[in-house]
Amino acid sequence: MTPTSVHDIRNVALLGHSGGGKTTLLEALLAASGTIGAAGSIERGDTVSDFDAQEKAMGHSLATSIAHFEWAGHWVNMLDTPGLPDLAGRALSALPAVETAAVVVSAQAGIESGTRRMMDAATDKCRLVVVSKIDAASTADLTALMEKLTRTFGRECLPVNLPAADRTRVIDCFFAPDHDAETAFSSVAAAHEAIIDQVVELDEALMASYLEQGESLDPEQLHAPFEQALREGHLIPVCFVSSRTGAGVNELLDILGRLMPDPTEGNPPRFLKGEGSQAQPVEVAPDPARHVIAHVFQVANDPYRGKLGLFRIHQGTLGPNTQLYIGDSRKSFKVAHLLRLQGKNQVETPVGVPGDICAVARVDDIHPDAVLHDSHDEDTYHLAAPRYPQPVFGLALITRKHGDEQKLAEALARLVDEDPCLEVGFDHQARQTVIRGLGELHLKIVLEQLRTRWNLQLDTATPTVPYRETIAATAEARYRHKKQSGGAGQFGEVALRVEALPRGSGIELGNEVKGGAIPTNFLPAVEKGVRQALAEGALSGFPVQDVRVVLTDGKHHAVDSNEISFVTAGRHATLDALLAARPVVLEPLVTVTVKIEDSHFGDITAEFAARRGRLTATESPASGWTVLTATVPMAEMEGFEARLKAICAGESEFVLVASGHEPAPQEVQQRLAKLHAERSSGQ
Repeated sequence: MTPTSVHDIRNVALLGHSGGGKTTLLEALLAASGTIGAAGSIERGDTVSDFDAQEKAMGHSLATSIAHFEWAGHWVNMLDTPGLPDLAGRALSALPAVETAAVVVSAQAGIESGTRRMMDAATDKCRLVVVSKIDAASTADLTALMEKLTRTFGRECLPVNLPAADRTRVIDCFFAPDHDAETAFSSVAAAHEAIIDQVVELDEALMASYLEQGESLDPEQLHAPFEQALREGHLIPVCFVSSRTGAGVNELLDILGRLMPDPTEGNPPRFLKGEGSQAQPVEVAPDPARHVIAHVFQVANDPYRGKLGLFRIHQGTLGPNTQLYIGDSRKSFKVAHLLRLQGKNQVETPVGVPGDICAVARVDDIHPDAVLHDSHDEDTYHLAAPRYPQPVFGLALITRKHGDEQKLAEALARLVDEDPCLEVGFDHQARQTVIRGLGELHLKIVLEQLRTRWNLQLDTATPTVPYRETIAATAEARYRHKKQSGGAGQFGEVALRVEALPRGSGIELGNEVKGGAIPTNFLPAVEKGVRQALAEGALSGFPVQDVRVVLTDGKHHAVDSNEISFVTAGRHATLDALLAARPVVLEPLVTVTVKIEDSHFGDITAEFAARRGRLTATESPASGWTVLTATVPMAEMEGFEARLKAICAGESEFVLVASGHEPAPQEVQQRLAKLHAERSSGQ
């Protein structure tokens, strides 16, 4: 079967912390729906979604994979996302493709850092909490977990079913509640009343009928307000399941089909037309008769099978031979084969309707966040993308084999396509290719992919810490570049002012030149010189940020002035002004969140102190465990993961998030300035 109506489709992303049971849950759903004969297991390496050799070896999902199944006339596209904190970007990239974010929480582990991150990231989606592994151990306190969910994510978290006292099944609290059933906690009647009360709050007529007349309400009467409550975050249903025993699996299938939104009922995607400050919101509707608009949310690259673009159709109908444009490209491509994915298997499909998730292969120009469309009317459409965490860990890469540099560049470009939190740059000071990710594990995974998929043998080194420069005062400078060497000479004079901006403002350029002192055709050359100076820095050789540069005056010569003269004058004037404006070296900071056993509290706080860290928060998520949050200079984080493992004997986890910049200690600034002066004098 292929879905033919937008109302039949349910798009769901399985999100949550690593080890929560997302992949195992998907296997249970596929088996219960009859899509596969029997559920695979992570231990055997035969699950539908974890099909990559590296995933099988690690026992973790490393990329978002797609599977689909049918249940009671509904077509469910389910995206199984990675739960490792270092791969959060790969999970977040799935959100634009779905209406429902199903956050999976292990009954044993409870609410973890990945749970919070994904719940926060999915606030504009309809959210569902799936408590997994309810059979794992009698020690799992489901009452305490439900209370913690409510405290952490709000009173909107309400159970739609409850585990039976023996946890071998779950009791429906919404469709046909068995009020006499014995549950592990709460009561069915109380849970039923709570969720009905929460839903009817959004419909005055239903509330009057429910409260004043005392009429019972059929679940079908509640469908529209239920969907409204999901869209507005007024309700976050909680359900319980055991993938191992099957308890709650069929009930979850019913919840997905009957309660979760179809593409017409979820929050509509936020499409914009135009770029920057000129961008305006536009309506994109799941209408099969309108122009095709689809969004590429993921790209996969295989050295042998080529590039695969996964996209969600938001409007229009797609079929083989449809001509599509990528963004504002004037050249179209033909959809030779419209594909549907079931894990690693690619199955050709005759049609893609609004709300569906499909793929095309071997289209070289396709890229993440591209909008595919069949009319030039939508050339500048783009989807407001999720906010991704900033990469903070870095590694410098050196090829062992001479001549592999170009191969490395091409491989990294393809991996960046697959991972929104992987950055690649070139350190001109050290003359090294540098990759940055969300953690050491993230970069280890990338290195392994470079080795196995592209046969690259690499050495690594610690990269230069990405310091930045800024200024603490306002200053002006004037520079005249004059050179005479026979014939036409060189002449350009630039006067400018630099001003400090608030932290995080970036770079601003202004122009107060009057009377044509610098002809307009030379202004781009001045800007080029200014940007060169800002990129190389004046004090320590690091890029400058949070500065406004205002061009105030200049001079030109009718014969000798040319572009190179004004590039040179703009560059030197900027460097002189920066040096006069009390330049400051900024060091990058990271926020470190560590989950440890209580007994290691003193050792870890001492470790933070030794690394110039500041403890900012402590929390006790469960008995015997403490979560510490600290702000630490990035330069001091080298070797932290190994040290943490040594202290805690491997029983710990941590997450790093970029946390801006602040002025470096004076001794650090002096050391960096001295090194820069030595490098400059040696050139």
